[in-house]
Amino acid sequence: MTPRARDAITTLLRDERASVETAMARILDERVESLDPRLAEPIRYALEGGGKRLRPILCITAFRALRKAPVPSPVYEAACAIEMIHTYSLVHDDLPCMDDDDLRRGRATLHRTFGERTATLAGAALIPLATAVLTDAGARLGFGPADRRALVNELLGAAGGAGMVGGQVLDLEAEGHTLDGHQLEEIHRLKTGALFAAALRLGGRLAVAGAGVVAALGEAGSALGLAFQITDDVLDVTSESAVLGKTAGRDRERGKATFAGALGVEHARWRAEEAVARAIAALREAGITDAALEALIRLAADRDR
Repeated sequence: MTPRARDAITTLLRDERASVETAMARILDERVESLDPRLAEPIRYALEGGGKRLRPILCITAFRALRKAPVPSPVYEAACAIEMIHTYSLVHDDLPCMDDDDLRRGRATLHRTFGERTATLAGAALIPLATAVLTDAGARLGFGPADRRALVNELLGAAGGAGMVGGQVLDLEAEGHTLDGHQLEEIHRLKTGALFAAALRLGGRLAVAGAGVVAALGEAGSALGLAFQITDDVLDVTSESAVLGKTAGRDRERGKATFAGALGVEHARWRAEEAVARAIAALREAGITDAALEALIRLAADRDR
């Protein structure tokens, strides 16, 4: 990525992240403050933990690429629903019964701060919260009941047993085993790629795009998710905790199968670049040409955290 392109994507990420944070703060004030403080406090801690906000930004950027118009506030709130599902997955991923991690986004993980039982419940509470936020956003955009159900089905389908949770099952079962690149792709097509695909597909649905365009967005998102996960695996062995904001080397300690371990660092980097190329090709074949969206996809394999 050229310096000029990197400056442009840095500005995009900064501006869109600020808008996502504004929408998230509004959701927290309207929907979480009224909950029992024993639940509201850990939910707020989890959702205010920062992070890239890449999945909601991808949703918003896809919407803008198709509509070429200002993004209305309900689209930002719908995008926050994706981040809520992602955040729930991180909270549960970090639990002692899963990856047992102490650091997330540069802070103590939720279960280290509030206890394992509270973290489990707070993570679970984010799922219906995301559903309510997405449904209401669809209604404010004028979507009828069937289209609102389609939005929810898109998000929860990616999060469930045929998506992210199913991938987590495969990932846990693979601990301590040697897998090849194809087996790892199957795990992360579900665990990581499904939510990236949903983020782009939801951007298309919110923009009222046709079925072919939504399908192409999903194909691009799946390839993007693979590139993102491969790069994560590489960074786990080449970076440091202070840079990553989470514990470096944790995958190796737990005996997890990774692309870096299966393919070697250099081959893994090549596979990430190849996945990025596939993602961009899927968009262009569907007639989606947008510099900002392509730059976000390239960032998946060209980052340091």
